[in-house]
Amino acid sequence: MKPHLLSLRELDKDTLYSIIQKGIEIKRNPNDYYHACERKGLLMLFQKTSTRTHLSFQSGINQMGGYAVTMDWDSSNFSLSPIRYEARYASRNCDVMMARLKKHADIVELAKYSNVPVINGCCDKYHPCQALADLMTIYEVRGTFAGVTVTYVGIHNNVVNSLIAGCVALGVRLLLVTPIVNEASWDEELMQDAYRSGYIEILESLSEAVKQTDFIYADTWVDMEFFQNPDYQEEKDRRIRLMMPFQINKKNLDGFSPYLMHDMPIHPGYEIEEDLIESENSVIYRQAENRMHVQKSLLIHLFESHAGGSGDRI
Repeated sequence: MKPHLLSLRELDKDTLYSIIQKGIEIKRNPNDYYHACERKGLLMLFQKTSTRTHLSFQSGINQMGGYAVTMDWDSSNFSLSPIRYEARYASRNCDVMMARLKKHADIVELAKYSNVPVINGCCDKYHPCQALADLMTIYEVRGTFAGVTVTYVGIHNNVVNSLIAGCVALGVRLLLVTPIVNEASWDEELMQDAYRSGYIEILESLSEAVKQTDFIYADTWVDMEFFQNPDYQEEKDRRIRLMMPFQINKKNLDGFSPYLMHDMPIHPGYEIEEDLIESENSVIYRQAENRMHVQKSLLIHLFESHAGGSGDRI
């Protein structure tokens, strides 16, 4: 069975912790890893726009001696032919694939028929690479996961799903203040496991959360592909109206000073007050930078795990 990263639920506690630890080591000593992926090829498939995912993966593989090939899903034959046929061909031309697609089912199909590891670079249900960077940032700041409380404030979406999976695996307490749920993102099995773990708690009040949290995490209220879509304006207005009382701002922080997180892109004046983005408690840019470092670690992990498999080609 080939190693893939599709949700973050694939990784047990020890594996997840080791990837994060290696990410920190790579960040501190990048020169030691300049040849870690010598001549390895990364195929990057994009159906959604991207800044951090594109830049961090391409920079990361290049800095470790490999190379990246970028392909637009909709202008390639992936949009014309069943995924299984294109996946079988494309995976014969690379050593790993990263796909940023609209539907989780398409990511699963890609992984099923790929001969190489597949990384989910974001879909409607999960964003595991973002969660890896989030968790690495938390560990960097606190030096431990023990006794840490994180609060996620926003829409229940793909980002929070992978964050939930990571927090459950590592034993991090996560408070969810999520008045709106993206239906396409909801994962009942994940949430039932999360509730049973005892690490996940849903709160209706932001004021209750800020009193007990070490980190507070904001995310966009409108998915990036819809933010400037005039056909989505009515739903966008509805979300802004419902979510504005939950904005991360000085008033809602009520004198408390947790570390501030955001996965970007940021819409200042919506999910977070502009003055807080670059405040002394903000770790937003560190969080974004850590995408590259922890993904370097992930790539090394997948290459090593894949080398230990059969490597049979269909």
